[in-house]
Amino acid sequence: MSTEPVSASDFHALGLSAAALRAVSAAGFSSPTPIQSRAIPPALAGSDVIGCAATGTGKTAAYLLPVLERLAGKTGTRALVLAPTRELAVQIAQAVDLLGREARMRAAVVIGGVAQEGQRKALRERRAILIATPGRLVDHLDSGTARLDDIEMLVLDEADRMLDMGFAPQLRRVMARLPAKRQSLLFSATMAGEVAEFARKHLRSPVRVEVARSGTTASRATQLAYRVGQTEKSALLESLLRSSEDSTLVFVRTRRRADKVARALERTGHGVDRLHSDRSQAQRQRALESFRRGQVRVLVATDIAARGIDVADIGHVVNYDLPHVPEDYVHRIGRTARAAASGRASSFIAPEDAPLLQAIERFTRARVPEGQVPRGDAAFQASVEVSVARQRDPGPRQSGHGVSSRPPGEQPGRHARTHGHGRGAVFSGGSSRNRAQRRPAAASRWQ
Repeated sequence: MSTEPVSASDFHALGLSAAALRAVSAAGFSSPTPIQSRAIPPALAGSDVIGCAATGTGKTAAYLLPVLERLAGKTGTRALVLAPTRELAVQIAQAVDLLGREARMRAAVVIGGVAQEGQRKALRERRAILIATPGRLVDHLDSGTARLDDIEMLVLDEADRMLDMGFAPQLRRVMARLPAKRQSLLFSATMAGEVAEFARKHLRSPVRVEVARSGTTASRATQLAYRVGQTEKSALLESLLRSSEDSTLVFVRTRRRADKVARALERTGHGVDRLHSDRSQAQRQRALESFRRGQVRVLVATDIAARGIDVADIGHVVNYDLPHVPEDYVHRIGRTARAAASGRASSFIAPEDAPLLQAIERFTRARVPEGQVPRGDAAFQASVEVSVARQRDPGPRQSGHGVSSRPPGEQPGRHARTHGHGRGAVFSGGSSRNRAQRRPAAASRWQ
């Protein structure tokens, strides 16, 4: 594996063409992030690249700029970008629209949850870049509506997440249909054993660029662990939300838990949406846009959102439930403190969660400082009493707006691996309490 190249201090020093520099300027980028300055030169030179960087460090532009540059003047579909989630695939396509406008390059997006006819039309047009989730791409390969014979560049974005979600069989089928002679760019927040083995098998003498050690959390995120009982979690969440106006992403372990937590927040007047596996792609996008614009302040989600949401100004990530997989903690924390921003991350540690916290601290090689639980606060005590009462008498399970009607025990989507908790998740509706508009600048989203 090759030695990491020296960083470049501005985009002019990276070897980009004048057209690419104009596109970068039009997108509002002022200077490259570390992963961009280190990954772009070898990618432009035609080398395979492994980029190891935390979420929010600018890796989308780190691979799209070389792809757009190397495809300039060519016809047909020459690049394939694989992503683990529909949301991420859509965001990559938006970045192509932004950065490829100068070169008039377009992308075809092939994802689940939407009608296939529009995708078949885009595939027939042989657009320059094909962006896909592995499962839906395999569907199109099997039906003959997609062909990969002319692919010259392959990008695997968030490769660790694709493997963790159980996409290894689909990835093997896609790799078997690609030309042996191609350039491959693999980006991942962590380089665990399965990812390393995949890279060893499918990349040729890759240049490895790493801007944070594997398992390193976002350095600007202030982390605190609160040791609480299960009946205290709702009270603590309410207390944290009342203490600031930050946009807040709340991670829970299951779909039912997401519904329960979101309903509790709605009852106390918070603008809230949720992410679970019963919603269509259109509903996901509408809910995400409401969160991005600040029309809802709180999003309750399972782990699929850890890499499927691109919102530049999430101020607070709350781990209402700790993840079973330590890598997921890194991905969750990466949702705040993106790019040059700072943020905070709060984790609720019930007694049975202590082993999970220890595993996370071993993985990240750092202790999470302990936060003070406001048990003396009258509002906190009252909220705990309400939680205890609801646990004793939960009432009938509702159906309809905002509440899952999925039968108990039903599993998430066919490609999801649960590890004992909900991995597949999509947005549902919620309260529409308006907040100040907080639309991020385009540059903050893709740089």
